[in-house]
Amino acid sequence: MDTETNKIDLFQEVIDYQFKDVSLLEKALRHASASDRRLDSNERLEFLGDAILGVTVCEELFNRFPEYLEGELTKVKSMLVSRRTCARVAQDINLTDYMVMGKGMTSQRTLPMSCSAGAFESVIGAIYLDGGYESSRKFIIKCMGDLLDNADARKPQDNYKSMLQQYSQRMFGSTPYYEILDEKGPDHSKCFEVGVIIDRRRFDSAWGPSKKEAEQLAAFNALKDLGELSEDAKFKSK
Repeated sequence: MDTETNKIDLFQEVIDYQFKDVSLLEKALRHASASDRRLDSNERLEFLGDAILGVTVCEELFNRFPEYLEGELTKVKSMLVSRRTCARVAQDINLTDYMVMGKGMTSQRTLPMSCSAGAFESVIGAIYLDGGYESSRKFIIKCMGDLLDNADARKPQDNYKSMLQQYSQRMFGSTPYYEILDEKGPDHSKCFEVGVIIDRRRFDSAWGPSKKEAEQLAAFNALKDLGELSEDAKFKSK
């Protein structure tokens, strides 16, 4: 059994789905860098999978949150189908370990987010073509169940430390650690620089007029970096 075939078999066990047409999965896992023609890569399946993902997430949110208006549903949907979220889900199932990529990609220390996110969408598209909508829906729910369970457009958006702690415990099983990096100014008007670390990963520090405010700002920075807040989110002081 060659390496590529072995990878295909192992990945089908990981996702708990057996393809009738294995060539669909082979194409879903083949990056353009490993293809002589882009038509032989996973790009077309990515296009299809993106649409199936959007429909599935919209349907789930529509049924789970009957009291939400269009704007609230759109807000949660945008987060769930984002490149950052898809890349995170791909990482959870070690998707890139099963991909076929050219030497230029495999030599990189870290793969671009678009690579793993696109592969996740490609697998969705392949399952849809192989087993129909219900099979692809089951795969999406299996991979994104926790994210859907915790989706809530109405949760408080200004307690960033609480939001970060919930995310950290859910995704990493650890609690964020805050540290004071610097302080400036006279005793009656000090400013503090605070950094936050999660599972040995350090995020951008933040300055604030109090330790509490600086911690909230540092948590806000981390949430944006992790994709839990949109790029254009504005900090709300408590």
